[in-house]
Amino acid sequence: MYEAVAAATLPYMEHVPPPAEELALLDRELVRLDAHRLQLLNRRAWLLSVLRPPVAPPYGAPPARPPAGPFAWGPPSGAAPAGRAAPAAASSGVQNVLLVLGGLLLTIAAIAFTLFSWGEMGIAGRSAALAAVTAGALVAPATLLRRGLTSTAEALAALASVLMVLDAYALHAVAAPDTDGPAFSAVASAVLASVWTAYGLWLGRLRLPLPAAVVAGQLPLLLWAWAAGAPAVVFGWALLVTAAADVAVALRGRGLAVRVTAAVGASVTGLVALLIGLGLSVSAGAPPAAVGPGALLLAGAGLAVAGAWRAPQGWAVAAGVVAGLASVAAVGGVLRTGLPWDWAVLVHLLCGLALLLVLRLRIPRPVGRGVLAASAAVTAVALLWALPVVAAVLLGPVSVGADVWSGAPEGFREALGLSTAWPASAASPVVLVVVAAVLTALHSGWRRMPWTFVSPGPGWRIAAGAGAPVLAWGAVLALLAVSDVPYAVAVGVELLLVAGLLELAVRRAPGGASLTALVCGLVGAVGAGLLASAAEPATYVVFGGLLVLFAGAAARSGAGVVRSVPAVGSVLCAIVVASAAGASLGWTAPQAAPVVLVVPAVTVLLGARLRGAAVAAPLEAAGAFGALVAVGLAVTEAPFLALVLGLCGVLAAATAVRPERRPAAGRLAAVLFVLAAWVRMVASGVSDPEAYTLPVSVAAFAVGWLRRRRDPAASSWVTYGPALSITMVPSLVVAWADPGWLRPLLLGVAALVVTLVGARRRLQAPLVLGGSVLALDGLHELAPHVVQVFDTLPRWVFPALAGLLLLAVGATYEQRLRDARRVRESLGRMR
Repeated sequence: MYEAVAAATLPYMEHVPPPAEELALLDRELVRLDAHRLQLLNRRAWLLSVLRPPVAPPYGAPPARPPAGPFAWGPPSGAAPAGRAAPAAASSGVQNVLLVLGGLLLTIAAIAFTLFSWGEMGIAGRSAALAAVTAGALVAPATLLRRGLTSTAEALAALASVLMVLDAYALHAVAAPDTDGPAFSAVASAVLASVWTAYGLWLGRLRLPLPAAVVAGQLPLLLWAWAAGAPAVVFGWALLVTAAADVAVALRGRGLAVRVTAAVGASVTGLVALLIGLGLSVSAGAPPAAVGPGALLLAGAGLAVAGAWRAPQGWAVAAGVVAGLASVAAVGGVLRTGLPWDWAVLVHLLCGLALLLVLRLRIPRPVGRGVLAASAAVTAVALLWALPVVAAVLLGPVSVGADVWSGAPEGFREALGLSTAWPASAASPVVLVVVAAVLTALHSGWRRMPWTFVSPGPGWRIAAGAGAPVLAWGAVLALLAVSDVPYAVAVGVELLLVAGLLELAVRRAPGGASLTALVCGLVGAVGAGLLASAAEPATYVVFGGLLVLFAGAAARSGAGVVRSVPAVGSVLCAIVVASAAGASLGWTAPQAAPVVLVVPAVTVLLGARLRGAAVAAPLEAAGAFGALVAVGLAVTEAPFLALVLGLCGVLAAATAVRPERRPAAGRLAAVLFVLAAWVRMVASGVSDPEAYTLPVSVAAFAVGWLRRRRDPAASSWVTYGPALSITMVPSLVVAWADPGWLRPLLLGVAALVVTLVGARRRLQAPLVLGGSVLALDGLHELAPHVVQVFDTLPRWVFPALAGLLLLAVGATYEQRLRDARRVRESLGRMR
């Protein structure tokens, strides 16, 4: 029975050890896992050392012995762990330093021997000494390489190279002192390059001779040209042939060091050759003189393309750029001879645009990208040359603003008022037209273009479509200035240009091209308006035409910026026309101010008509700007200013009829009416404004009280603010100039009562207005005494008080901030 019960219950029982025993078990298991992990890491390090390819030991260090065989769970006995590789590297570095220092000292000794001790020995001894040392330095590396002493062999090879240069110097100084120095150097450098090449190929493990041979190979042709007294073009060809040899070595040379050295040599010699060709081409005055440099430049371009065919991507792109620029300089240098410099820019531009034909060729993609980049660079330079003329045309009318209606000038250049070298810029309109035509062709045939080398996104097409009208517009402006058309023709053409740009902005779908045309139209409208300000009839014609153009563009375009901007432009043009009408009638600026208010009145009506449209708000904002202009015109005469402020209040009240404009426009109307009343009283010389303001305040207070009874949630600024400010503010202004005491006392008492009522009723407007007036009135009464106290105190007291105030404010800054927040919240909760 007991056995059956045990068999039935044992499967469901679990042994849970005490916590101390379980902790000991976990610790032992963690130690075992750490030991196992260390064994696995050691095994992994050994496997990596076996699989890593063998590397030649640097500078003659003996090759490392391969491991005798795999070991079980760690490195063989006596083997250093992976973390101890630093001492070997340190010893190798010390060895390299010692070898370099030794070779350097031997080189210095050889130079000193050659220069200073040469004359103390006979010819036989001198020859034997140098020959023996040089032969020993050349033969020793072979023996050292067989024994694995690579670093020592490299040091001796470097010494042998220096000794061979000294041998050449000694040979010229003793055996051939009368030989021409450049000619002997050319032969010596060619011999040294050949010997070092053969020596480097014989001892292939040496890394110095072959790069040294490449460096020496840069000199023979250049020195030969120098010895022959050749002209500059021969120097260019010598450098170019040297660059061609370097390109061949860079493409097929053995070893990375040789290829890199040859590539650097090809870059330097090739660029110098191209610069020589460019200088000769620029200075050539006739086609025959430009043919030779052009051939040099074309050969350099072909060499760059040939070298870039198998070069890495970065080198290939750079070589493509160089090839494109060199070909443009070669062809353009021949074609531009006999032409003025401004037309030479056009010739080079056409040559640069001809590089776009590379899209039809089958060449490597990096080379094609470089050639296209060269074409873009030439085009950009041509545009930079032509744009100053357009900038002069755009900025020139600014000088006309100081002489409004001074009389129409005879020509367009006289209207611009700038001393620009216009005859030297005759080709700038043609340059702009050519680039605009290319951009138009690219934009229209974007999908049909064989984009072999680049994959332009839609942004490039949008940029091309937007840039074409801009350049065409600039070309027309430049043509007007270059040809010096009559003033009336220039103004009419600019007005037609604005019409065309606005038409383009309206017809195009909203995007980059539409916005660009709109911006150009606005800039052109400003320029045309400034030009028209020189003559009275032109002002009416141009601004009237702009008003019609902008209004038509706003009416025909859809919603958005393209509609809002022309609408605002039409309002601004109407403001100018209204101001000009007052000036034509002989009125002063304050007298013309009410006429300007006709424009804001029309915008108020249009805003009500276009209620809910996106263009309504910009239109009304432009009308508000017109009202500000009217106020600015009338500010010099108080009666007209009061009239203008009252009319502006009427317009604001008319706008407040609309529910969506009521909060802002209603407050603005109240403020404008109050300001108009105050200005009218000042203009009438009223010394007791209370006789006029108190009845109005009582009536306004009654209206506000009735409004408050009907709408308890109405703001106190709307109900009681106008009534209080109509009387209290003028009284405060008069009280500040009143030497008596009765008016300030009565005003202070009234302000105190208003403040207390506002605090008791929790009304924001009475509290703020009453408190402000009370504080200013009290400051007025205390001002004489404060000034008297300041005169009696020492001057050091004021900095001390300021410092104490800053310390107090800084120490209680957080508390003051909390108090300010509480005050703001309390005011916010008031009505």
